[in-house]
Amino acid sequence: MQLFFNEVNKVVFGEEVNRLFHGRGGLYPGVEHLCLDWFPPVLLLTSFKPLEEDVLSLSVEAIKQRWQAQRGEEAFNLVYQYRSGGQTHTELLAGSVPEQHKVRENGAEFYIHLLRGQNHGLFLDMKNGRQWVREHAQDKKVLNLFSYTCGFSVAALQGGADSVVNIDMSKGALSIGKQNHLLNGFPAGARFLGHDIFKSWGKLTKLGPYEMIIADPPSNQKGSFVATKDYSRLLKRVPELLTPDGDILLCLNAPELSIEYLKQQVEEFSPTLVFVEQLENPPIFADIDSNKALKVLRYKLA
Repeated sequence: MQLFFNEVNKVVFGEEVNRLFHGRGGLYPGVEHLCLDWFPPVLLLTSFKPLEEDVLSLSVEAIKQRWQAQRGEEAFNLVYQYRSGGQTHTELLAGSVPEQHKVRENGAEFYIHLLRGQNHGLFLDMKNGRQWVREHAQDKKVLNLFSYTCGFSVAALQGGADSVVNIDMSKGALSIGKQNHLLNGFPAGARFLGHDIFKSWGKLTKLGPYEMIIADPPSNQKGSFVATKDYSRLLKRVPELLTPDGDILLCLNAPELSIEYLKQQVEEFSPTLVFVEQLENPPIFADIDSNKALKVLRYKLA
């Protein structure tokens, strides 16, 4: 745990949402199970294995001391989350969480829900992906597959996109996505389809074609998408939705599946797509094995 305490003593609490400590990257031996995130004004400590009570207390105290050194008597708010398999235990250990919790990232605002399980409303490792979309969406029609709470859509509209189609099976996530659009001053310009993508090709085709497509599916969500069997299904159909020379971001966040796995899937099932580049993850998400980290690959239609 000393490595964790040492790193906590270096963190800076800025004004924007950010990961502060990324044990999951394997660069800190012995504390690979710990992550610390900053969702202003709340800190989130996450452990992927049980923490004994004294270890948890020492961890919280170390974080609090760093907080007080930087923020003085400002309210200290901390949520602890323990994850094991599909089970999540969440507990407010200090302070409070805003009822309407909004955070900022690169000039955009998003609603966050730290006390509702594993998915908090914004995946922090995808920050660079959202920035890339923001920088390349000007005057484009965008399709946001597996849109979740529509972070990519907000980024696209900020970047001057003509329109965005968001599609996700979760109507609850899309509802938050709509709120995120209003929060950022976009009452129009986006559609929200609460459908199964694999049953909606006709609808998506009618609304297309698109100059930019983002595909950021869950890696293993039964009833929705399982990468080992469903990525091929997606790749067989998605090129037909792209305009000539259109861009597509293909994302995969499955530690057990390599970068080459995704490239081989594209080569086999979408031979008309040409690899352009792999987007870098934010530096804080550095991983001892790049194959285990988030993979975001940019392709173009040949």
